[in-house]
Amino acid sequence: RSSDLTAEEEGSQLLTLHHEGFFWRCWFDGKSGNGANIMSKFWFTNQSPSKNCTHAYLSPFPMNRGGNSTAAYESAIIYRGFWTVFMLLGVIAILFGGFFIICAAPFSSHRLYKAGGCLFITAGIFFSLVVVMYVIWVQAMSNLDEYKKVRREACAYFSVYVRYGWSFILAAVGIFFSLFAGMLFLLAGRTIQMHTE
Repeated sequence: RSSDLTAEEEGSQLLTLHHEGFFWRCWFDGKSGNGANIMSKFWFTNQSPSKNCTHAYLSPFPMNRGGNSTAAYESAIIYRGFWTVFMLLGVIAILFGGFFIICAAPFSSHRLYKAGGCLFITAGIFFSLVVVMYVIWVQAMSNLDEYKKVRREACAYFSVYVRYGWSFILAAVGIFFSLFAGMLFLLAGRTIQMHTE
């Protein structure tokens, strides 16, 4: 470092911010300042222009494990495949459920309301599985202890902090509303059936 650094630059340290989503894995280089809330800057402002991203399913672990033929790598790919399939099935169930509800409204069809409600509940279950599988992935299967050990060989002060972002928090809220809407549409279908018979 040169001697003409400002006080803010002297108090900062280089960071690599790693974001792992369901489909993409991205990392950014940044600096932390004195007392700065680096996570709010990472989420909202000042994202680094040096953004590197790769498909998450191509690299299922946070570190390179050498060859891609290991049993752990294959099982990780399968695990990621399951949560991807569950997410897509949830999205399809929500779309069809919404379509059934829209078609049920003009005709007061209790069968379409019930079918839409069941699809909303099914989507909520699929999304719940996705979130639980992701938490298990981040906390247990990604082998963060081994990753820290390897990275500490190059940097003794290396540390990893796992935080869940806004999209993860909103996923839990969406699951609640999907299940709640499904139950309401089932109740609406039951009510329409009782009044038409």
